[in-house]
Amino acid sequence: MTGTTEFFDSMAGYNKQDAASGLCVICKGSRNLCGKDRCPLMIKFYSQSKTRPLIDARDMEGCSPPAVFVGRYGYPKVDIGPLLPPDFGDTSVMDTPEMWVGRSIDEIVDFRFRLVRGKYRIDAKNFRAAGRIVDQVQELALTEKPVEVEANFSQKPRGRVILDDEVQPFGPSARMEKMRAANGRFEKYLERSFYDTDMKAVDGVINAYRNGTLISEIQKAFSVGTMGIDKNRRFVPTRWSITAVDDIIGRDLLKTTKFNRTIDEFRVYQWEELDNRWCILMMPCTWRFELIEAWYPNTTWNPSGKSVSIISDHELFNGRKEYAKIGGCYYASRMAVNELLTEERRTAGVIIFREAHPGYVMPVGVWNVRENVRAALKMKPFKYDSLEGALSHVDGVMEIPRKMWIANSGVLRDFLTQRRIEDYL
Repeated sequence: MTGTTEFFDSMAGYNKQDAASGLCVICKGSRNLCGKDRCPLMIKFYSQSKTRPLIDARDMEGCSPPAVFVGRYGYPKVDIGPLLPPDFGDTSVMDTPEMWVGRSIDEIVDFRFRLVRGKYRIDAKNFRAAGRIVDQVQELALTEKPVEVEANFSQKPRGRVILDDEVQPFGPSARMEKMRAANGRFEKYLERSFYDTDMKAVDGVINAYRNGTLISEIQKAFSVGTMGIDKNRRFVPTRWSITAVDDIIGRDLLKTTKFNRTIDEFRVYQWEELDNRWCILMMPCTWRFELIEAWYPNTTWNPSGKSVSIISDHELFNGRKEYAKIGGCYYASRMAVNELLTEERRTAGVIIFREAHPGYVMPVGVWNVRENVRAALKMKPFKYDSLEGALSHVDGVMEIPRKMWIANSGVLRDFLTQRRIEDYL
């Protein structure tokens, strides 16, 4: 199988000891000897084997979803370019995470690995000196619907498949010499911030969001220097722009929601997708928030562990100053929770319990947290008069016992031990 070493190298968290020991050779993706429900190597191989004959050339054309990518290595000198599939027609689903809830890992991997990344080196802080390709990448990021793009590469697309818990996966890449894109209509609120060079980037993000622009579209525009005061504009690595937009929107919503009236009961929302199990607990108290993730052995970030690995981050009413060690998932889930609180004009203490089970064989990006928390919160909640009733429900849904959740929770420990003003009312 061509490129096997590259496949292994690209898998963040893949158990290389299995490969080195020959276990993968014995298994050949069919015996599950590593303990995973699905073979990550084979999922990627099947997807690439279908795509490779279509990209075996230095010239490529198709309809970009539209999609762009800005790298982060070597910042401020970074690679930018389009993500381009060898397909024509409506390819929008390939780069619209809002459409992915309910799809299998195989489906997501299949269309994401069809996206070839064109790479063109620029200075992110002085991008205007880089020429016409920069303009075309910016225009592509602002475009509302798929557009035809033609790219000329210095060599055939090859290399590692990119997998990351922050960004959506995509396929091979190649250094790009030329790029031509058809004209497309800009998304009107992103276009407005592009031409208003006196509007701050934060205001551009919030204005677009409040007017219904998809978060995934805002993130693309934010990453390619089309927002902000003219002299401050720069390209932002895709990984950073995803979290920045979630954080900007979440903090804006919190300006209102944290001062709303509290909910009247304890609630539990439950959800399951991609072998991730979710329980979202809402408590009738002032704003506080926590995300607790439990990664089972043989999952992406706990590939060779013998026990469940638990990580958490939280904030109380006054928020947090340090970047969450969980990463972008924290800000994505906090934003999603505040969407519901905004809609209800209420506030609450919120704890998100997430169990990642072995069927979650590879990372697919922060969207997985954002969109599945959104989906969970659309379900009818289970309501209780006490925390004990709510936690008993969580016990019935999740495999991790209550005492482990509490031991790893700053918010639950605070709620259970600290007296609050509402206790005296």
